[in-house]
Formats: sequence, structure tokens, C-alpha cells
Amino acid sequence: MHIVIPDDYQHVIRTLDCFRKLQGHQVTLYHDAASDLDTLAERFRDADALVLTRERTTIDAALLARLPRLRLISQTGKIAPHLDLAACTAAGVAVAEGSGSPVAPAELAWALMLNARRELPAAIEALKQGRWQVNMGRALQGQTLGIWGYGKIGRRVARYAQAFEVPVLVWGSEASRRAAEADGHRAAASRAEFFATADIISLHLRLTDTTRYLIGPVDLARMKPDALLVNISRAELLQPGALLAALQAGRPGFAALDVYEQEPIFDPAHPLLQLPNVLCTPHLGYVEQGGYELYFGQAFDNVVAFAEGRPQQLANPAVLARP
Repeated sequence: MHIVIPDDYQHVIRTLDCFRKLQGHQVTLYHDAASDLDTLAERFRDADALVLTRERTTIDAALLARLPRLRLISQTGKIAPHLDLAACTAAGVAVAEGSGSPVAPAELAWALMLNARRELPAAIEALKQGRWQVNMGRALQGQTLGIWGYGKIGRRVARYAQAFEVPVLVWGSEASRRAAEADGHRAAASRAEFFATADIISLHLRLTDTTRYLIGPVDLARMKPDALLVNISRAELLQPGALLAALQAGRPGFAALDVYEQEPIFDPAHPLLQLPNVLCTPHLGYVEQGGYELYFGQAFDNVVAFAEGRPQQLANPAVLARP
């Protein structure tokens, strides 16, 4: 099979141990970020299979119509709105789904909290410039951590909070709140209380039609002037421009972000990068050695199984019944 892998920004996929699973197949990798329909159609036109790095490339009906040779899309991690599953099925393209791990994103959430609260990036940069102790950070102990979304990642973040003696306040679905209370945490009585009470809010929601643009200016305005918003999930959980405006208005006072409305960001003049009260990382939540071996190892297993005539982990098994 001819396998095309786009969006290998770091030139690392060939270095993974799991890449050996594709021996005997033709593999083409692209290392930039392309979104233009004509460019993607040209790059993918000879592909029998695509291996997608999470949600970096959008697959829709318009693109599929120009890829008559394509037979399989192997997704690293879970399927998200970037991939039109119904359009894939209509086009006769099988979609194999992987799984993920909460470890790397949960650890990054805590790394961002610690760095933002202790103001470490500014202190480190000042030290490199010959300046000593230029700021005063804050410890996390005793601050209330608000977690919206008590799934695998949210639960792990809450467990880390116990080691730091940080009380947890949870908001989300009724099931999430019940699960949090069963684990010994407090569930907020209302959405308004959640935003007004938490010293730190960490978002751990999947992006769906119901969560897109869920958080708006009214929610952010309820946050404390010294509160910190952490988002390693998806920028689209917030209404466009709402966070930038809120930060400029002073509620919340700080943010630590790993996700953005448009990715990747190459412009150093991006407004969020200019704010001294914002800590930004380039979507590193799942970008970690062990995580990549897991994500791509599963995706490559699904490609090999499909090539050998035993498709597995299909999100659209009905496609196999097509003539």
C-alpha cells in the first residue's frame, strides 16, 4: 500500500520504533501544515491509506471526491470533528480509530499551572539576561482548582491536585459531578458558582457540537481578577475572541494555553503571545515520546491489518458491505 502521513511537523515519525511496522509499504511523509484543498488533493491523490496525526488535517466530502484511490484512513486517537465520517462511508473509505492516554495531557496541565503560578518563564528569561529574582510567584497549595470535564484527563488532574493539597471543584454533566463527589471532591452547585469560586479553572472537555463555543464573556467575567484559566483541550470551547477580550479586561487575570483558534501559529505578533499574563505552548498536550509510540503504533497496526485483509477498529464497519 501507498501510505501518506501528513503534518509530521517535527520530522519524528520515521524515528519512532513503531514505524518499523510499515516495512514493505511505500510511505510518504509531509512536514508542513497544509489546508488548501488543491494542495491536499495533489498530495493524497496516489494514497491507498492516510494516517492522520490527531486533528491537524480536515477530511471532508470535497476532498474525498478527489481521492478515488483512497481506501483507508487510520486515525491516531479518537475521531473528532475534523473528519466527516459519513462522507468517508459514502465514499467507500474505511476509517480505523485508535485510542489515547490521559498521562501526557494531564501532566502538561499541571506543568502549565505550576509555571504560570510561579511565573517561571519570565524568571528564567530574566536570569538568562543577567537579572536576578525579577518577580514573585504564588504557590498552588490551598488554591481551589476548578475542573470542567471529569473524564480520564480530568480525573487524573484531580488526583494530582491531592498531592499538591489543592481542593478540587468540578463542573460538567450530572454524571461528572456525581463521579467527582464519589471520589471525594466537591461539585459546584451551578455554572456561575464554578467560575466565580475557582482560583484556577482547567478545561477538559471534548469538542463536540454541544461543547463548541460553550464558554462566553459572561462566564469569564465571573472569574476572579487573579484567577488562572488553563486550556489544553480545544480553543473552540470558548467563543471566538472571548478569552483575549476577557484577559485584556482583567477577568481572568491569567491564562495558560496549549490550544488556539487557528493552528499552527507562526506569527510572533499573535495577540495572545503579546500578553504578559498569558503562558503559551504550541499544542504539546499529546506530543510526547511514549504517547506518539502509542498513537502511531495503534494507527500502523490498523493499516497493516487492513492491508492483510482483516480490517480492525473500524468506526464505520458498514463501509465493508459496500459493493
